[in-house]
Amino acid sequence: MKKLLLITILFISGVLFSQENQQKKDVKVGLVLSGGGAKGMAHIGALKVIEELGVRIDYIGGTSTGAIVGGLYAVGYSAVQIDSIFKEINFSELIQDDLPRSAKTFFEKYESERYALTLPFQDFKISLPSSISKGQNMYDLFSKLTLHVSDIEDFNELPIPFFCIATNIESGKETILNKGYLPRAVAASSALPTLFNPVKLGDSIFIDGGITNNYPIDRVRAMGADIIIGIDVQDSLKTRENLKSVIEILGQINNYETIELMKEKRNKTDIYIHPNINDYTVVSFDEKNEIIQVGSKEALLFKNELIALAAQQKRYLKEEVVFYPNDSLFITEVEIQGNNHYTRSYILGKLKLIIPSKTTYKNFSEGINNLSATENFRKINYRFIKDEKGKLIIKLDLTESENKTSLRLALHYDDLYKTAALINFTRKRLFTNNDITSFDFIVGDNLRYNFDYFIDKGYYWSIGFNSNYNDFNENVSIHFINSNEAVPNDNTINSLNFEYGELTNQLFLQTFFKKTYLLGVGLEQKWKEYLSKTIGIDENDEPRTVFENTNYLSTFGYLTFDSFDNKFFPRKGFYLRGDFNFYFYANGTNKNFNEFSIIKAKIGYAETIFKNFSALLEAAGGVKIGGDETKSFDFFVGGYGYKESSNLVPLYGYKDLNLRGNTYLKATITIDYNFYKKAHINIAANIANVGDDLFDTKQWIDGIEHSGYAIGLGLDTFLGPIEAKYSYAPEIDESAWYVSIGYRF
Repeated sequence: MKKLLLITILFISGVLFSQENQQKKDVKVGLVLSGGGAKGMAHIGALKVIEELGVRIDYIGGTSTGAIVGGLYAVGYSAVQIDSIFKEINFSELIQDDLPRSAKTFFEKYESERYALTLPFQDFKISLPSSISKGQNMYDLFSKLTLHVSDIEDFNELPIPFFCIATNIESGKETILNKGYLPRAVAASSALPTLFNPVKLGDSIFIDGGITNNYPIDRVRAMGADIIIGIDVQDSLKTRENLKSVIEILGQINNYETIELMKEKRNKTDIYIHPNINDYTVVSFDEKNEIIQVGSKEALLFKNELIALAAQQKRYLKEEVVFYPNDSLFITEVEIQGNNHYTRSYILGKLKLIIPSKTTYKNFSEGINNLSATENFRKINYRFIKDEKGKLIIKLDLTESENKTSLRLALHYDDLYKTAALINFTRKRLFTNNDITSFDFIVGDNLRYNFDYFIDKGYYWSIGFNSNYNDFNENVSIHFINSNEAVPNDNTINSLNFEYGELTNQLFLQTFFKKTYLLGVGLEQKWKEYLSKTIGIDENDEPRTVFENTNYLSTFGYLTFDSFDNKFFPRKGFYLRGDFNFYFYANGTNKNFNEFSIIKAKIGYAETIFKNFSALLEAAGGVKIGGDETKSFDFFVGGYGYKESSNLVPLYGYKDLNLRGNTYLKATITIDYNFYKKAHINIAANIANVGDDLFDTKQWIDGIEHSGYAIGLGLDTFLGPIEAKYSYAPEIDESAWYVSIGYRF
């Protein structure tokens, strides 16, 4: 009856307006968009139909997801553009504040690819994070999309007048946000508790507006709307059978009062579009296409009413927003507030800005990611403004993280180190504002530790200290023991237990070379011990043979470039690592020590072949120059899944520590098929030459001595990569299985 009455009124109005054109009234239409989490994507589908049928929207009011969609429409994006934007978004990365690997420094990459769980740790008490997400990625995206209106303070001056609703967390009252900086207002309106951090605006703190007014129809009517179109994606009350999760229970509690108020609000709505999305939840972001389609389907039921409404409005051509992320920005000044502990030069270094600076929005966005990746800031707010002379200024408002201490955990298994559990203690700003202290204690089949202290100076020379102890034992062939090493004569033994221990301390300086390469130099002390308890008696009459127990000193340098998008399953990017050590002193069992050098290099290139298929090409090599009597620095080659360190080199087809020499060359090709989300199938082939003094003869190019092939399944999980591979080496006609679970440490 209501639909018939509305059509009749609009038809009669149309007849009267056509007869008295000089008195024609242009009908003003207000749009109300409710909150509803992922269900709010139905707004997009409904908007597409409304727009296609020619209805002009004159006012918009939204809450939560409705504020996001409504805000984009208000600044000039068409419904089709918003549809494209949302379909390209990876909501998992957006909500969890995942950052591209390229945003992280080399040290931050190392940290993020080592720990499975991080917990705040203050006053020897473990706490849980206040929310899943800081909302930084959402804020960054909305800031980028609204750059063209960043200087507008009054939302009534947007292409379509707009407001959104937020809830004051202290008073619990509804707040209308229609002035200020649009991205921050929308962030406040959509700050769903436990999912996003509360948002501070002025002296007040706000959370999701759906708690107090999830359908602000009266506010939109007060703007001057003659006709109200409402799109409601709120839940109805559910039965006990459908309350299966915490999110559903919390939603039910919040809906008690909301649903009662909606009875009156629905009657006030002229065209009430209520998509049937009961099959979805507020976190059904993976089903965005289906939800958008449901919104379109529901809106089409009001096709006649919408056509009649459009006939009562003046025709207009909506100008679509065109965004060019590579447009040049000439930034004349950066105004920073909230940096109580971090210097201006540190912040600008992370942003990669030297003021004045000519850059692009894409580069600036990468700089914001760099700053966010430090985890030193709980919130990074910024906006672009122009001064009275038209010069571009960035206002940066930072909220530093109050937590300086973290407890981190990880688990790992591989065929060399076996089982391992890692407990990490990390403290920031221990001695200076820019430092980080980290200690790993690793227990399991092999006891190990790793200590890092690093003072980050950005583009300037940073200083660091690392201390680590590495230990493993493995059964190896008797032929693995070098002929120069003292091996008791026992023809009955074919294999022996090989115990290896290595303590390394490094003091180093590092900086960026040409802004992209990490260049470092330093001094290293290394203690090596390896022995076997299978054979021999030592000088203390203990049943063992000690092959090495010596301290070494060296100077070292390194150069690194890493643009892989994923360390373990790269789809694109380039990797380069070069290391040089000059060992000039030894003290211990190596009585015949002479100075020697070690040069190592590794290069990799990954490229997506098509869609879910990618290829990874890698080459690596190492050589020891001089010091023929020192065999403990030989390269130990074979196996897969362990952390590459010192002289350990993986090789498909061979078991751990299967080959040995002071020189090696290796090449690998891997084809990866990402067949489902974070699940991979890959096949690989590698070739290698391993031996002593390969470059002194033509042995390194005369032929391929070792090759191997592998096929495996891999999962990219929060624990790290979980992989199982089967490999085969034709030269020795043997196969090997590799199992690796978790981040490698």
